[in-house]
Amino acid sequence: MFNPQDLLRPHLKALVPYSSARDDYKGSEGVFLDANENPIGSITEADWNRYPDPYQKALKEKIGEIKAVDSSQIFLGNGSDEPIDLLFRAFCEPGVDNVIINPPTYGMYKVSANINGVEAKEVLLTPDYDLDEDEILEAVNDHTKMIFICSPNNPTGNDVSLEKIEQVLTSFSGIVVVDEAYIDFADRPSFTTKLDQFPNLVVLQTFSKAWGLAALRLGMAFCSNELLAILNKIKAPYNLSGLTQQTVLEALSQTEKKDSMVKTILENREALKERLSALELVQRVYPTDANFFLVTIPNARQVYEEMIDKKVILRDRSKVALCEDGIRITVGTKDENDALIAALKEL
Repeated sequence: MFNPQDLLRPHLKALVPYSSARDDYKGSEGVFLDANENPIGSITEADWNRYPDPYQKALKEKIGEIKAVDSSQIFLGNGSDEPIDLLFRAFCEPGVDNVIINPPTYGMYKVSANINGVEAKEVLLTPDYDLDEDEILEAVNDHTKMIFICSPNNPTGNDVSLEKIEQVLTSFSGIVVVDEAYIDFADRPSFTTKLDQFPNLVVLQTFSKAWGLAALRLGMAFCSNELLAILNKIKAPYNLSGLTQQTVLEALSQTEKKDSMVKTILENREALKERLSALELVQRVYPTDANFFLVTIPNARQVYEEMIDKKVILRDRSKVALCEDGIRITVGTKDENDALIAALKEL
């Protein structure tokens, strides 16, 4: 039986977390003289003089309705990077423990591992960018605490085999983090539907992509109540601003607009795929389940720099493992995609 307390760093088991004024009194009415706030108001037109809800209850309840997940299984952070970092801080002893990542993949897993003094063992994806589940499980040792799987994957764009993810979840006794930042563009159910089946599962999602709220820096982690309690224990007391909470809560009432934007992006994605594939310059356009393409272009670095001169900014991935001559191209608006194709034709 999976128990996250068995993985928790020993010194955190007895940690007494910081108790904020909003932990001591959870009511919404009263004369608030407990948190040393400015009682007069804010210097802005809106009143931001009171500390925000440290556990974002109203926001989690609304997200839970939309995602069909119990609000008690939702952690909200400053982007997905915050829960990633907290997982390292909670479960990985520096200089002792390790995690497994699957390059090419999202770079923040390795950065966070390095910051926390934790070894990131690399098991490359297969040449067709799928999980090598046998190699992953072979790389596991007594000090492996987490496995990070990005699907749809960044920078390759594809969903990895969902069956292989489940095999890893079943066979590994540590935490498996499935990063679904691009799930809204994929034609399959989220792994949030499997939270009750796999207590060692953490699913990451974000408001930065489909919802168009990247500047607000709001990431979601979905996990068991036991894992959530640990993340809440070690997070900063007020890790999300009141402005972020209010703005996202208002945005959640506009799911139809989000769905419409996703539909347009998917239509633009198909049109752009055809146009990129028709270019003599482009060797390959890889299949994608995200809002971007990985394409191979000879002399990718030079092409990337020449496109910058034309004020079309792409992402050079040619130095990333298994992505030789690779450039990542985000699906833009119709006008942006027109500008992209026109610039590529001039090279």
